[in-house]
Amino acid sequence: DHKGMGITAKGAWESVKRHFREMGIDTQSEPFTVVGIGDMSGDVFGNGMLLSEHIRLVAAFDHRHIFLDPDPDPATSFAERQRLFDVPRSSWDDYDRNLISRGGGIFPRSAKSVTLSPEICKALDIETGEMAPMELMNAILKAPVDLWWNGGIGTYVKGSGESHADAQDRANDGLRIDGCELRARVVGEGGNLGITQRGRIEIATNGGRINTDFIDNSAGVDCSDHEVNIKILLGDVVASGDMTMKQRDVQLAEMTDEVGELCLRDNILQNLALSMTGARAAAMLDAQQRMMRKLERAGRLDRRIELLPTDGELAERRQTGTGLTRPEAAVLLAYGKTTLYADLLATGLPDREYFLVDIAKYFPRPLRRRFQERIAGHRLRREIVATWIANSIVNRGLDVFMSELEDETGAELEQIAMAYVVTRDSFALLPLWSDIEALGFDVPSDQQIAMLNEARDTLVRGTRWFVAQTVGRISLRETVARFRPSIAEIMENLDGLLARPQAIILNGTVAGYVEAGATPELARAVAGLPHLLAACDIVTVAQSPERAGGGDTLDVARVCFALDAQLNLTWLRSQIQRAPITSRWDRMALSALEDELAESLRQLTAAALAAGVSGEDTQASESEVDRWIGESLVSVDRYRALLEEIEAAERPDLAMLNVAVGVVGKLLPRTVMSKI
Repeated sequence: DHKGMGITAKGAWESVKRHFREMGIDTQSEPFTVVGIGDMSGDVFGNGMLLSEHIRLVAAFDHRHIFLDPDPDPATSFAERQRLFDVPRSSWDDYDRNLISRGGGIFPRSAKSVTLSPEICKALDIETGEMAPMELMNAILKAPVDLWWNGGIGTYVKGSGESHADAQDRANDGLRIDGCELRARVVGEGGNLGITQRGRIEIATNGGRINTDFIDNSAGVDCSDHEVNIKILLGDVVASGDMTMKQRDVQLAEMTDEVGELCLRDNILQNLALSMTGARAAAMLDAQQRMMRKLERAGRLDRRIELLPTDGELAERRQTGTGLTRPEAAVLLAYGKTTLYADLLATGLPDREYFLVDIAKYFPRPLRRRFQERIAGHRLRREIVATWIANSIVNRGLDVFMSELEDETGAELEQIAMAYVVTRDSFALLPLWSDIEALGFDVPSDQQIAMLNEARDTLVRGTRWFVAQTVGRISLRETVARFRPSIAEIMENLDGLLARPQAIILNGTVAGYVEAGATPELARAVAGLPHLLAACDIVTVAQSPERAGGGDTLDVARVCFALDAQLNLTWLRSQIQRAPITSRWDRMALSALEDELAESLRQLTAAALAAGVSGEDTQASESEVDRWIGESLVSVDRYRALLEEIEAAERPDLAMLNVAVGVVGKLLPRTVMSKI
């Protein structure tokens, strides 16, 4: 019972909460003004207008009535909306007029005109005291409120360059507005097609906070998918005689709330993914353009139909430093999910036993506990796993990156997806994400998104590393078992492993997060992520045959971090990351330089340890590494001189960085290289 669950409205409300969260407003504890389309008997409008007790519904209309309440009391009006919702087939005409604030009222759309009070004129920011119903509804759509909530049927907003015919909804031609005329700060699209895509883009371009209808109301579709898959599972149970139909129905009813929570989870994560992309909108533009071109070449995307910007329009945005709007990014996110799902389904990845844990999470807990074996043998297991992995990748902001890595490395999608999963689990990112997502209003939204983007960067680096360092099919379970304990050990002891310059950077970042409201534990976990760039190489060196009996992971880490600090490699890496990119080839070249620099650090670490440099104590390691650099490496003075030149440059180019990284790779004499 979707209306009983209120699942579609609840999903759209997660989008609303995210938009307001980014304005520093808590919709569940602070009053805010709303205009809407629909009435309390409707699923989306009715359920939506009961999702916060702090709603101040100023105006609404449906196909029968216009409701006006210029200065509503949140508690009183909430109770009356609840009463109407509970009355079958109620209308706005059933609203207790004694509870409406001064100057308000309920008017039939069939009236010739409506005389408006000063209070209504003020609330809607209009001057005239009398309007035809169509004019009044047009004014409601333009009202300067906090939230514009669509729970009705019809298209009410178009782009200013579109005709009413383009909206394909003749019934509302007389009241429809342009996107640039909508003055609400936030739009929630619980209903379908309430705004054209050009209208959404126009709203976003003018500062409105808006997604798309398919993002906001996706929980309803998700709920239907869950229902089908759960009924397939329980159908097999009933057919085998392990459950009666009556017991099945009771079980379904008992799981309703948890199924709703599972569906809302995707709404929450999709909104976070769009916010993560939005925080780096301008920087993401080139990669997004390449993804669009790739989809077009494959015949999977038509930018004209989806109203995504042309290459010429993207060039203009590049000049102005603007990226895709949120509605445009939402379209690309949707294409990322659908294409990734289809491509993963065509691989052997969904058959991997490793994903039994993931497929179990798709189902409510009672089913996990009772029917683990049946879940593993679900007839749509492959489809569920492919959906789960595609959602996991795209919801963490990696849709564009997956496309990039395929082009850069030539690796199969299955191998890249497995590398993603290994990185996610080896770096224990699932619990970290949960902690970041759980942050309340004491932490600003931009800080929360910055933390999530830091985790995303770790995913990108780790996935790239595992793709490059593994040959053929990755053994997921064995690889995670090999890396996760050692990476956790490095993270737990990071303060005592870093050289002084790195420790200063770490502590400064931690202090910034704590000042923003994060707990010291979470702040340290997130701030430590950039310092784990070399973690996989550290583990590889520590577990190499040459190190058998020669010390543990922490010893290797101390030497590695000391070398990084002494040779200023973190700074050099930062210059690579901020170098200008004018083409796909620049991007690929810079990625190759990062990989080359990481490989050089690994070789230097192995050589230093082989030469007897101790990693038992951080301070001693720094001294011994300094001595070893002076005694064993060649061209160090030349390298440091190059760094000074790069530092003096306003913005170092690819050629300068290429030379510097090349010199790092030649610091080890060939006689030493041959021994590692």
